[in-house]
Amino acid sequence: MKSTNKLLTGMCAFVMLLIFVVPFTVIAGSFDGSKNLLCAPQSAVECGPDGNCQQVSPASVNLPDFFQIDFEEKMITRVAATESQKGSKIDRMEVLDSKLVLQGADDGVEGVRDGLAWSMTIAQDTGKLIASAAGEGEAFVIFGACTPK
Repeated sequence: MKSTNKLLTGMCAFVMLLIFVVPFTVIAGSFDGSKNLLCAPQSAVECGPDGNCQQVSPASVNLPDFFQIDFEEKMITRVAATESQKGSKIDRMEVLDSKLVLQGADDGVEGVRDGLAWSMTIAQDTGKLIASAAGEGEAFVIFGACTPK
């Protein structure tokens, strides 16, 4: 009887490990730059040089409903982007404090002085993202989430 109880206890412990621990390691591994991601901006904050900031919709600051991160190509692009929407190159990528950190700069529209630098963090345990972008006389903070593609 004791050996049966030990066997059942061991099996229960193993099942609990599979249910609670393995999914978290699978999820965490998905946000380390090894798998492409599909992301959605959920809210945005726009700030001007006067220090006034306001919450705005992602669409009002020209963010797409969804964008994809291609780690092999090191590019961030709109889902269903047109040829004129070239995307943004990832210049730097590293893992820091359980966050995937991506950075780059984007010229924007050719001939228009609208270039900006950006930085994005994606939490490795949840896929939540926070991005910031700064240009001339404006700054943005974007909150969203990603999922493996």
